[in-house]
Amino acid sequence: MTIDDVKQQPSEKASVRVKELSERDRRRLLMHFLDLDSNDRLLRFGMVLPDDLVTRYVQTLDFSRDTVFGVYDDNLALVGVGHLAFAPRDAMPVLSEATLKERIAEFGVSVSAAARGRGVGSKLFERAAIHCRNEDVDTLYMHCLSSNQTMIHIAKKAGMEIRRDYGEADAYLKLTPANPVTMLAEAVEEQFASLDYTLKANTKAALKLLRKLPGVKGK
Repeated sequence: MTIDDVKQQPSEKASVRVKELSERDRRRLLMHFLDLDSNDRLLRFGMVLPDDLVTRYVQTLDFSRDTVFGVYDDNLALVGVGHLAFAPRDAMPVLSEATLKERIAEFGVSVSAAARGRGVGSKLFERAAIHCRNEDVDTLYMHCLSSNQTMIHIAKKAGMEIRRDYGEADAYLKLTPANPVTMLAEAVEEQFASLDYTLKANTKAALKLLRKLPGVKGK
């Protein structure tokens, strides 16, 4: 008997579950961002942040003010992170006339190299959009480099209005009001994501225990 006999084989068609993150996920968030190479950091932050500034960014995340979503792999490593930052509409004059609501939301996303091509970024954006609707926010904004084709693709796919200027792009999406369907959809998604996380955690713990048993190969 070997460990490989009981490992769950990954599937390209496996569902992408998006889970809301909290304070206890801060360490995994740091590991995710530190694992991004220079180009990925440039695309995510608009500049190549060194490790110390990446660490500071993660340390200053305010989970009581903003909302952070994540996608976990089978080893419970974050392979996708979406940061939804809320701000008063006056904080962004370019959008102050686009909404009558008190707040707007800015979305930033990063996906690990190993998880690309599975729709992780799009799923994170969809979850962020429905969360905004349920939080009575009707304008979702993204700012990125014009060379960030992944973000541009997500923006276009969502029907966002895109404006390019000086090598950068601003995109915003007008959201329709929340309704019972959006409320239920987000609750169900979070429930499934939490169940998926628990299953992965239990599987990981079981494999760890199995490796300690005598006669088990693949330790």
